[in-house]
Parts: sequence; structure tokens; C-alpha cells
Amino acid sequence: MTTVQSALGEGNAPLAADRDRRSFSIRRRIVALALALLLAAAVVLIVFIRDYAERSADRAYDRLLAASALTIAGAVQVDGDLVTVELPYASFGMFSGRDRLFYAVESQGGRSVTGYEDLSALLPEMRSAGPSFIDLHYRGDVVRVASVGRLTSSGADASWVTIHVAETQSEREALASEILSNAIVPVIALTLLAIGLVWFGIGRMFVPLYQLERELQMRAPHDLSPLDVPVPVEVSQLVKALNAFMGRLSSAVDRVTGLVAEAAHEVRTPLASLRAQAEVAMEEKDPEALRRRVERIHLGAVQASQLVSQLLMEATISHRLENQEVEVTEFGSIIDEVRQRLDPESAERVVVAIAPAVAAAAIRGDRVGLREMVRNVLDNALIYSAGLVEIGGAVSDGLLTVTIADRGPGIAESEMTTVLDRFKRGSSSGSKPGSGLGLSIVKRVAEGHRGTLTLMNRTGGGLVVEIVLPLVGRTPKLEQMRKALGSLSALLFCLFLLPGDVRAEPLRYEAPSGDGARVLHIVGVTDTPLFAHFVDGFQRQYPDVTVVYEETDSRPLFERFVAGELVPAPDLLISSASDLQIKLANDGYALAYDSPYLSVLPDWAHWRNEVFGFTFEPAVIIYNPDRIAASDVPRTHLKLAEMLETETERFRGMIATYDITASGVGYLLASQDQVISSNFWRLAAAFGRAGAQFSGSSPAILNGVADGSLALGYNVLGSYAFARKAAGANIEIVVPDDYVLVLTRSLLIPREAEHPDLARLFVDFALSPSGQAIAAGETALGSVSEGIVGPWTSQAIADMGRGVIQPIPLGPALLVSLDQQRRKRFLDSWGEIVAPKSGLPAANASGT
Repeated sequence: MTTVQSALGEGNAPLAADRDRRSFSIRRRIVALALALLLAAAVVLIVFIRDYAERSADRAYDRLLAASALTIAGAVQVDGDLVTVELPYASFGMFSGRDRLFYAVESQGGRSVTGYEDLSALLPEMRSAGPSFIDLHYRGDVVRVASVGRLTSSGADASWVTIHVAETQSEREALASEILSNAIVPVIALTLLAIGLVWFGIGRMFVPLYQLERELQMRAPHDLSPLDVPVPVEVSQLVKALNAFMGRLSSAVDRVTGLVAEAAHEVRTPLASLRAQAEVAMEEKDPEALRRRVERIHLGAVQASQLVSQLLMEATISHRLENQEVEVTEFGSIIDEVRQRLDPESAERVVVAIAPAVAAAAIRGDRVGLREMVRNVLDNALIYSAGLVEIGGAVSDGLLTVTIADRGPGIAESEMTTVLDRFKRGSSSGSKPGSGLGLSIVKRVAEGHRGTLTLMNRTGGGLVVEIVLPLVGRTPKLEQMRKALGSLSALLFCLFLLPGDVRAEPLRYEAPSGDGARVLHIVGVTDTPLFAHFVDGFQRQYPDVTVVYEETDSRPLFERFVAGELVPAPDLLISSASDLQIKLANDGYALAYDSPYLSVLPDWAHWRNEVFGFTFEPAVIIYNPDRIAASDVPRTHLKLAEMLETETERFRGMIATYDITASGVGYLLASQDQVISSNFWRLAAAFGRAGAQFSGSSPAILNGVADGSLALGYNVLGSYAFARKAAGANIEIVVPDDYVLVLTRSLLIPREAEHPDLARLFVDFALSPSGQAIAAGETALGSVSEGIVGPWTSQAIADMGRGVIQPIPLGPALLVSLDQQRRKRFLDSWGEIVAPKSGLPAANASGT
């Protein structure tokens, strides 16, 4: 605009100045008016959106509450005057998040059937199907209650059964706030955009852009020269950016053109050579010369094919080793498979001198990799020698030694290291075809299985290739874990042999600094020797804190806490029965805490910032190898049921699992099994027919299996089994191949804790990398957080089996199995089917 004004001349200066004033005034007035209108519209719109968000959140969660209540109503049954209901899992499984849930079922006359009696006392009975909704104060919170009626008839009378489901309103308030905040952002953005468009749209400020557009449209497609169009200052940066972009684009086009030309030249040369050779062969009249030329072409093709095959196989093996494709394989079966792949003439030259015990030796690793390792060594021996090739083997000290010997030229001592590298061949290979990849693949597989490879020249000529591999159960990693856990497991073993009550006397760990003014009281189910590691790590960070730890069982812990029998009142509760911990939190006994380590926990391992999981413990099957051969061991839940059904007398009285009537964690695992597996009751019936033994703790089952009085234990906590096996107990562990239940020990700070600040410090420590390293290390409890280093991380445990890892998530769905009537019916059915009998001695630890 400055250029236009200059062209008008000084005589038109007053008119131009007046035009400028009018233009500025119009812009200011339009912008001011638009701003006022847009802001007023935005305020009205925000008020409407807020009301809509609240109504939408109420409608959504009211439908959820009504669906839950109707689901429960559908499970109501009447037998005479008795009203029963088995709470469906879906009734609470549809809820998630931070809200607490309450429910009540009452028959006509206000008689409580199940649930929270004090909730039904606050609400009227239903005389229609409903649903109806109401807000009320309950247990210190405002809750939204959905009530439905279920008309039932038994005989001549009909009556109404009332179902109430209540939920705190944190989630619906959060949803309303989210809807409002998400809607406000575009409202504000659109308001600002509208103001900007009004401001920058006045006048003919876009005319230079139209000129620039025409300039670009008129250009040839290959013209990437800089733009030379007069533009206002406001558009000059755009033009500079366009010119810079076109300069970069021009350079890129030049580079691509050059690259295409160079690639075409490089490809054209070998293609021309191949065409020339083919043309010469076609013109060759001498059959003998043609045959030799074809032989050379064929030899080149064979060598190229071998190279490509070796490269592909090396890539395949590297991929499989990186992905840890692991299975247990007998060494003899690998040798047999390799021999079957040889041609008859080569197979006749192979002499296998292996004892049956060596052939039956079990190796844990990738079967394809092990097969290719043996095949490569055997192929080399057959190619470079004309006589027999001998395969030998021996087993000693938990190691398998494999030797493959030939009478070929051998390898010079100075080249024995070099030939193990990729594309390296020995000088004695001569004109024999090869890629130089075979021995490097052998070395890669041997090292990938924690073994060694050794090359030795034979006396009298020839080469011996020696491969040493660890057998199942004796790996260097396991030996390291045995040393780390040996003393701890020995203490546990001695502790298990002592008689006593599961309620141990509290143990006091004095503050290392000598100042024990601050005392943290913890009640938990973790064995005291194991928990001592966490106390030691905690006190290293907080040396002025004295810790008092009382060990008990999961259900007594819950019942004594609710009854107020834990004296002094604990500052922290630790239990493996996650459902009982969730119920405590849901019923208002827990204190919320926003730990800084919540972000590293999986979503399933915490709830409402009140229950925190800190371990990763699978439910496994253990067996005595003297009682059951490895080949006969069931590796799925269905196979276990089938084995007990077909071999009932063999295993009568020799199978053990939890007594779910006494053990909280046993009931939790059984209820989760029943949800997942359609074969659960079939397995329970098989337990009953086989006269299974039942115990309230894992240690008692482990003792029985280790000493041979039991053949197999089911749903044993893997943390205890791993420690006992590492200590040398005569047990083997099976991580099921169909699904693996994983529970997490959880931390809960009671609302009435005397020292909640110390409890928060311990929660932070247990969730921190230091605490998780203890769980992944000597305690073998398993770390639940990612990024932890140790033998018992969640990933390391998951890699032990092929089944689907199914963690038991912390949430309101666990409350379903604790419903009074559902629990009673479940235990009654269990008792009728399995006819439990106690025959295992109690251990002096909770073991849960």
C-alpha cells in the first residue's frame, strides 16, 4: 500500500490520509463489534455445553447403573419363600475407574438378601420395574443410586424383589468436565480464528497472493527457478520460503536423476554380461565346449544360490534367537532329523556313536537353530572329506558335549579363529564351493544357547568340531540364581519344617541410626524372611525408621482388620488376596495416595490410588520328577483334568491344591479359573475323584511335592516354587501353555493409620526401581514395573511359558466373587464336588 500511496503524489496526501483514517476506523469498529458478539456467543455456548455435559454424563452413567442393576435382577431366583441371587461377573465388570460401588438386594418387606444392608435401609422398596435414580449421602460420599424391581412369583403369591446399585460420582463428574473442557477448546479456537479472519480479511490484502498464485500456475512443470514477483513485505517471507523450498526440491531432483542413471549403468553391466554369455552359449557348436560352459554357468548359479540360502538362514536364525523361540528338545531327535535330510549316499557316510542316555539328553533352546548348527558342521565334514564322518557325544556335570569328526584337510592353527567370522574360509578349502557362512552360523547358535564351539585338528589328519551345550535345569543363569537364593531358601526350608500357627509374633526391625522415634507398623502375608529384604532396602534409605512387621494369612488379615482386632492399628496392609484388598478400599477403609511411581505401574496393578500392586506372581503347576516323567506332565488345565480322569488310582491322594475355604488367595485363584476356563468344574471333579489333598498355603504343598509324598501341586504361587527349586528341592515347575493367572501382592494404607506419612514412604519404595529390583532379585516375587534388571522380571517370568499371561486386574470386578451368596454357592459346589479333606501339615508361614 505504501507504493500505491507514493504514486498518488503529494497533492492527494490529504485524501490518502483521510482514507487511511477511515480504513483504520472501519477495521477497529468491525473488530470491536465482532469481538463483542463472538465473546457473548462463546459465553452462551459454554453455559449450554456445561449443562449438556452434566446431563450427558448423568445419562451415560445412569444407563450403566441401570444395566448393572438389571443384570443382578436377571439372576434373582425364588424357591418358596427363599430369595437367592448369584451375582453375575458382568454386573460389576462393566465399571472401571476411581468410583466406589455398593449394592443391596432385598425381598418384599425389606429383608436383606445380600449386599450392603445399611444401603437398603436408606432407600424405599420398589413396587414397579423401574429403574429409578436418586442421589444421597452414603459412607461419607454423595452417591448415585439406581433401583429396579423384579416381580417374582412362587405358588399363589407374587412379590417384588428390590435391587439397588450405588456408585460415587467421581467418574461422571470427570466425564462432564472432560466434555466441557474438550468443547471449550474449539469454541475458543473458533472465536480467535474468527477474529483473526475479520482482522486480516479487511481490504484487498490477499491480492498479492492471487498474483503469486497466477505466477505459479503459468509455470512449466520443470521450472523450479526462484519467484521474481513484487509482493508486500507481509508476503515476502512466504516468497522466500517458496524459493528456498524450490531450491531444495531442484537439488533433490538432480540427485535422484543422477542416482537413477548410476543405478541403471551398474545394473546394465551384469545384465549385458549375462546376455553375452547366453548368446555365446547359443552360438557354441561344440557339444563338449557347450557342456563346459553350461557347467560353469551352473556352478556360478549353485554358488549364488548357496550364498543366498545361507544368508537367508542366518537371518532366520538371528531372528529366532533374538525372539527366544524356546522349547525342550532331545539331542538324539536333532541328529535323526539332520540325517533324514541328507541324500542316501551322504547318509551312509555318517556314523553316529551316541549312547541312549546321551541321545535322550534334553536341551532347552530353538530347535531350528540347533538343527542348522548340526547340519552346517555335518555338511562341511562331508564336503571336505571323502571318508566316514563320526558323530559322538557325552554328558557330564549338566553339560552335553557333541563332537563331529572327519578325515579332511583340517584347518591351519592360525586360521581357526578367522574361519568363525562371516565370509571367511580357510586356505585348505581349495576350489570347493562355499560361502564362508557355515561356521559363523554354528558359532552364533552355540553362543545363543549359552554354549561353546571349539575346533581341533585330528591326529593323522582331519578336523574335530566340539560343541558344548547346557542341559535343561543347569544353565549358567540358573546357577547364578541358585547361589543368590541358596541361603535364603535354606532358611525358608527350615522355617517350613517348624510347627506353629500361621499368625507369627510381630518382628521388630530397629532403626539402623539408633533413633527409633518413628515406627512403621505393617501387617502382611509375605513370609518374614522374604519381607526382610524389603525392610532392609527401605531402612537403607530411611535409617531413622523402625519397622514392625506382623505376618498372618490373607483371610484372617481381612477379618481381623474389619473387626478392629489388629492392635496396634497397622499403618500398611500387604496381601496377595487382591479381592479382599479391593473390598477394603471400596468400603472406605483405604487412604488415597498419588504416588509419583504410579505412572510406571501397569493399569491393572492399581485402583483408585488406594490399592497398589508391587509383585508379579504366576500360578504354576509343580511336580516331583521321581513321581511323574517329564513327558507325562500335563501342560494345560485340560490335560491335567484328563490325566486325573484316566489315571485316577495312580494319583489317588497324590495331588494337592489350595483349600479355598481357608485361603484367601486360593479362593481368588479358583474364582478366576472358573471365569476363564470352561473346564474348571471338570478339573474340580477330577480332584474329587483322585482324593486330592488341600492346604491353606503354598509351602505345605511344596514340602509334600519335594519329599515325594505328593506327585503334583496345582495353582502354587510361582514365587515360592522358583525359590525352592533354586535351593535344590526335587521339584520341577510348569508354566501352563494355555493361560497363566498372575496375581500381584498389593499395598493399602488404612484410613485410620497412625503414621500414614511413613506408609507412603514405604509404598514409594516398593514401587521404585530399588524396591522392584528386590522383587526381581533375591525374593523371586517378580517385578511388576518395566525396565527392571534381574532374573525375575515380569518379562522373564512370561518367557518361561507359552500360555496367555492373564494378570488379575485390581478393580471392582473382583467384588463379584466376594458376594455373600455367590461365595457360599461357589464353596458349596466346590465342597460337594471335591469333598475336601485336610492331610497336609501347616507351615510356620502364611505362604500365600
